[in-house]
Amino acid sequence: MATPSATLPRAAAPREIPHDVSPGLWTLAWRRLSADRVGMVSLAIVVAFVVLMILSGTGLVAKDWAREVGVNYAPPSFVGADVEAGAPAAPAAPAASVSAGDWQSSIVDPLADVIAELKGTKRAAAPGAAPAEGGSVDPLADVMADIRAGKAAETAAPATADVRSATLPFGGDKWGRDVVAKTIKGSETSIFVGIAAALVATALGTLFGAVAGYYGRWVDDAFNWFYSVFNSIPYLLLILAFAAVLQQKGMLTIILILGLTGWTGVFRLIRAEYLKHKSREYVQAADAIGASNARRMFVHIFPNVSHVVLVQLSILVVGFIKAEVILSFLGFGVPVDVVSWGSMLNEAQNELILGKWWQLVAATVAMATLVTAFSLFTDALRDALDPKLKGLKGH
Repeated sequence: MATPSATLPRAAAPREIPHDVSPGLWTLAWRRLSADRVGMVSLAIVVAFVVLMILSGTGLVAKDWAREVGVNYAPPSFVGADVEAGAPAAPAAPAASVSAGDWQSSIVDPLADVIAELKGTKRAAAPGAAPAEGGSVDPLADVMADIRAGKAAETAAPATADVRSATLPFGGDKWGRDVVAKTIKGSETSIFVGIAAALVATALGTLFGAVAGYYGRWVDDAFNWFYSVFNSIPYLLLILAFAAVLQQKGMLTIILILGLTGWTGVFRLIRAEYLKHKSREYVQAADAIGASNARRMFVHIFPNVSHVVLVQLSILVVGFIKAEVILSFLGFGVPVDVVSWGSMLNEAQNELILGKWWQLVAATVAMATLVTAFSLFTDALRDALDPKLKGLKGH
C-alpha cells in the first residue's frame, strides 16, 4: 500500500517573477541627453575644443604659432596677395625715347662745374693707401671698406632663410604669424582659464551654501551678509577691483579673480537646496544611526543636489570664458607674451582700422562657436537633470 506522501503530487518550484530595476537619476539623464540631437552636437563641439586645448598644451598642435611665416599683415590666400604688404613692385622701365646719356636735369646746380673739375683731376685714394701730399687722413676708411664688403656679400647671398609667404591660408597678424595657429594657441588659454575659474567658483559656492543651509541660524546669517556684500557691487567693477589689487598679470591671477568673485550664484542655489533637504526623512535617518554632520552634508545630501552643481558649473564656464576675453581686451588679462582670444581682439582693433580683418574674424568665430555650443549643451543638460523628470523613462 502506497504511502500518502507518494500519492500526493509534488509541489511545483516557485517561478521567478521578472521585474524591472528602476534606472537611477544619471541613467535617465543620459537617456534624455542622448535623445536631444542639439545637445549631443553641442557636446561634440565642446569636446573637440577641449581636445584641441589639450593637444595645444602638450605641443602636438600649434607648437610654432609664434613663427613669422608670412609677411606683415599677410592676407588670406582666397583674398590674394597684397602689393603693399608683400614684396615691393618691380620698378617701371625707363621711357624708350629718353636714354640715360641724353637726360639732363632742369635743376640748376651751382657746384656742378666744380664737382666735375674735381672728378676729372683728382682720384680717390684706395683704402689703406698713404694720403697724397697735403691730403687728410681718414681714420675710418678701413672700417667703412669692411662694412661695404659685408653689405655687398649679404646682398649677393640668396636670402633663403628669411623667405616669407605673401599669403597665408587664413591670413597673418602684424608680425606675419598664422592666425589659425594663433587662434588654436589662444583657445588653450581662454578655455583653461574658464574651466579652472569655474571649478574654483563652484567649489566655493557649494561649500559656503552647504554650510549656511545645513547649520542655519547665525552661520547662515554670516554667510548671507558676506553674499550680500559681494552681490551689491557691480560684477565688472568687482573684477576690476580685484585685478587692481593683485597687480600682476598671468593665468593664475585671472583664475583667482574670476573664481573669488563668481561664487555668489552657486551659493544662493545650493543654500536653498540644503535648507530643503536637511529636514527630509533620509537625513533624519542618517542622524538616527549616528552619522556625523559632514557625512550628512556631503554623503547623503550632496548627491541629491549634484545636478544643480553640474549645471551651474557649465554656466560659469561660459561666463568666465567671456570674462577672460573682456579682461584681456581691457589690458588686465594675460601678459604680452601669452596669447588668448582677448589679446587677439585687442590687437585686431588696431588692425581693423587698416582694413586687416582676418584676425578679428578668426578669434570671434572661434569664441562664438564654443560659447554657443556650451550654452546649448548647458540647456540640454539642465533639461536632462531636471528632478521633475526623474521618474520618466528616456525615449
